[in-house]
Amino acid sequence: MSTHPPALLADEPLVVVNLGVDEFVDSVRDAGGEATTLDWRPVGDGDARLAWSLAQLASDAQDPDSVGSRIDRANALAVERIIAAQPMLVDVALHARDVWPDLDRTLLHAGAPVAWDAMCGPMRGAMIGALLYERWADSAEAAEKMLRAGAIRLEQCHDRQAVGPMSGIISSSMPVFVVKNVAHGNVAYSNMSEGIGRVLRFGANGEDVIARLRWIETVLAPTLRAAVRGAGGIDLKAIQAQALLMGDEVHSRNAAATLQLLSAVTVALADAGVDAKAARESLRFIAGNSQFFLNLSMVASKATMDAAHGIDASSVVTAMARNGVTTAIRVSGLGSRWFEAPSDMPIGLYFTGFRKEDANADLGDSAICETAGFGGFSLAASPALVQLVGGSVAEAVAYSREMYDVTVARNPGMSLPALDFAGTPCGIDVRKVVDNGIRPVITTGIAHREAGVGQIGAGIVRAPMACFTQAVLALAERLGVQ
Repeated sequence: MSTHPPALLADEPLVVVNLGVDEFVDSVRDAGGEATTLDWRPVGDGDARLAWSLAQLASDAQDPDSVGSRIDRANALAVERIIAAQPMLVDVALHARDVWPDLDRTLLHAGAPVAWDAMCGPMRGAMIGALLYERWADSAEAAEKMLRAGAIRLEQCHDRQAVGPMSGIISSSMPVFVVKNVAHGNVAYSNMSEGIGRVLRFGANGEDVIARLRWIETVLAPTLRAAVRGAGGIDLKAIQAQALLMGDEVHSRNAAATLQLLSAVTVALADAGVDAKAARESLRFIAGNSQFFLNLSMVASKATMDAAHGIDASSVVTAMARNGVTTAIRVSGLGSRWFEAPSDMPIGLYFTGFRKEDANADLGDSAICETAGFGGFSLAASPALVQLVGGSVAEAVAYSREMYDVTVARNPGMSLPALDFAGTPCGIDVRKVVDNGIRPVITTGIAHREAGVGQIGAGIVRAPMACFTQAVLALAERLGVQ
């Protein structure tokens, strides 16, 4: 038995772990103690109604009849469809009106609905350019007058099973990729990449922009159509999976995916009997644009996620989209309703001569890639992208690890080499986002707030938490939770 008196707490070095407000430990540090503050906050930022709704929606393995178990079963079906998806590029429609005969004088745009008066500069500029391209107006001033007066109908790309990068504009004469999810039977669409520089998607609408759009319509689209039909379709899922192994995250970096697409198209064109000049111009255009595959990654992701939409009680996010003003999500079990909140500003690196004050809020339908497990969710696969968006390779890996905490499963068909070939995070669960306080991370290009200036940088942005809290409350209401 020891004869030494017990040590008093005051005799030992003081080490404190603090949750929440950092000021709570100022006195500890002032007294020479060691203090670590964890970034913790109560679920729902202390909103009692939200916390109670979330608790009733939580998983409950002990009670298969609980609401949470019902949601879990629905989510299991959703991720089963995501993992089983087989998006194939099956055709190129030479005009959007061939797909949607009722399109007429309608413009499709990215994100949730937004009125002309509230629209960001790049989207306004792109809409004006679309009217000039369609010859519905003979000047930018006339086009703006028509748009302001409501003479042109506006719809969301997502409502037509379509997606478009940045402003996302699709008009009736524009060609669109046709992608079929052969595992589920649904079809999705996207416009084509215009390349880099002054482009419609960033709001440019000069004669050079219109001329390029018409070249895409009359030369590139027919050439690619011949290649796709000659190849009997192109397996986009296989390209995405291989690209992850080659350094792409298949959203903001598509260099490897574009090279694979170029290979498939080149071989198909060799036997397609296409005009040699048109084939040469088309191949040169694709080869000179390492982001050409982006639109195809987006539409492949759209075809994948649409198959998981409409599952009763599912809390899986099936769409995430930005209109330059708000970010919005759709949830599998909550129909076509958008849950939206003001968009955050991306954090990243700016091109020479630009700064964050020049930037527009996050923009475009391309976050559909994240809902399918690419982009920010697969950032661990793309250390090269870190040099463009800022940060470190360790941070890129950490982003992907973090996204496992807000998703339902891992996709075994899409692996991340830096994580010992673990499957990509699969199926964003709105319950987990709110419960863990972790907002989905998105890799993104940064657009100038003025129409036509174009991309001024690249970075990382997170979806607003308010989108997910709204969805949790709506799901609770839908499922009769009090």
